[in-house]
Amino acid sequence: MGAKGTGKSRLSVDLATHFRGEIINSDKIQVYKGLEIVTNKITHADKQGVRHYLLEQSVLNRRVDMRVDEMVNAGLVDEVRQIFIPNADYTKGIQLSIGVPEMANYLREENNIDGDYKSKKMILQASISSIMRNTRKLICNQLDKIQRLINEKMWSVHHIIATDVFKEDRKEVVDEAWRNTVLQPRLDIVE
Repeated sequence: MGAKGTGKSRLSVDLATHFRGEIINSDKIQVYKGLEIVTNKITHADKQGVRHYLLEQSVLNRRVDMRVDEMVNAGLVDEVRQIFIPNADYTKGIQLSIGVPEMANYLREENNIDGDYKSKKMILQASISSIMRNTRKLICNQLDKIQRLINEKMWSVHHIIATDVFKEDRKEVVDEAWRNTVLQPRLDIVE
């Protein structure tokens, strides 16, 4: 990690070439298409054949979607229903937690639609999509904050790249990859 224009891309390509590795980039601005110059994307020639991945695209989005679906299947709607008050302020405290305002919107509409299952399902899906979108925004804000702490406060950070762990679909494969790729190396650092 480093400030803009300090040679991070060049160094990463040099290291990846030397160690026959690949590059995972977590710069969210790199996801925009058609703004290669504005976003200062590394050129095809500068990549020197080294594969580049963006952490913030499909793997992270898929992980967020799976996690939100798991929360819904575990009873998120009913949990919010238990604390739901139609005219409550959902911009403060625990009621601001991602999932609560989105489900409150659904529950308000649900009460206004009698017996129209198809409409209720569409509104519920829109609320779930809002949870996913707002979770992604939160993650981007958290990554920005971490980056600021590293850059401005000079925090020493051990990087964990868990992208490959979440590419798997089977839980037992994910669990084993987590233990080997994420947990054990961090345990070694702490010890």
